Amino acid sequence: MAAQKFTDDELIGAFQELKSPTLIAKKFNCDVRRIYHRRRNIEAKLGVEIKSGSIRNTIHEQLDNHPSVKQLEIKDGVVLIGSDAHYWPNIITTAHRGFVHFCDWLKPRVVIMNGDVCDFATISRFPPIGWESRPSVIQEIETCQDRLEEIVQAAPKGAAFIWTLGNHDGRLETKLASCAPEFAKVSGVHLKDHFPRWTPAWMAMINNDVVVKHRFKGGIHAPHNNVIQSGKSIVTGHLHSAKVTPWSDYNGTRYGVDCGSLAEPYGPQFQDYTELNPVNWRSAFCVLTFVDGVLLAPELAMKWDENHVQFRGQLVKV
Repeated sequence: MAAQKFTDDELIGAFQELKSPTLIAKKFNCDVRRIYHRRRNIEAKLGVEIKSGSIRNTIHEQLDNHPSVKQLEIKDGVVLIGSDAHYWPNIITTAHRGFVHFCDWLKPRVVIMNGDVCDFATISRFPPIGWESRPSVIQEIETCQDRLEEIVQAAPKGAAFIWTLGNHDGRLETKLASCAPEFAKVSGVHLKDHFPRWTPAWMAMINNDVVVKHRFKGGIHAPHNNVIQSGKSIVTGHLHSAKVTPWSDYNGTRYGVDCGSLAEPYGPQFQDYTELNPVNWRSAFCVLTFVDGVLLAPELAMKWDENHVQFRGQLVKV
């Protein structure tokens, strides 16, 4: 008998009903490895962790709590995009200081934090390594509040603040939905409750031509694959690689951008995770400039040393 086809919702419902991947594989007459593979794909797509229990409802509640797309119309002006800050207590990086400085200097119309503002190491599904020390959830939230308030205060009056959610950001609500579903809709259980100045979304769309979201394709060639397969200019984070890849065809030129990371590549957030192996990451952020509604070539501001970022052929002290 051939393996049965099933939708994402059907698989989520099976985890609620049957709990065991082995039983789910029998239900759909397929190899259990297919169940694990599909679950990983759904988790990556929705930014949630699928466990047994009432996960079907909690996923849709998460999607309902965060508008899918934030539409923006910008004729002339700057959009400043930072990503993957993974803020930890008592660590203020050069890239973060640079981002705050650019909020004051370039007067952006919109500021976007493109996912993984929080790290939430203590509620990761991955176990701790070697009894490593991790900040508590409240320490992380308070640190993120401080860093984001520095950005808000530096930006011009009237600027919009958008937070396109990342997989690390989603850990808070996923953990609570999995362990304490009875607290759904109680004030404080949603990440946005702690950051009222920031508008949450899965994706920002600028002039219906530029996509900003935390992640799409993976791997070293992600910006290249992103721009080809999205059909639009697209700015992502997640990979920490800080690069711009142009793509030209009969429709013109569009860009795939990886923002880099506002965190330090070898910061304590990543030391045990990477085992201090070399990483192809760079500490940077992205500047988008629009003229008559058209995106100019995206620019990266990249850390040069502890006190400077390089931008437009000069060193900017931060």
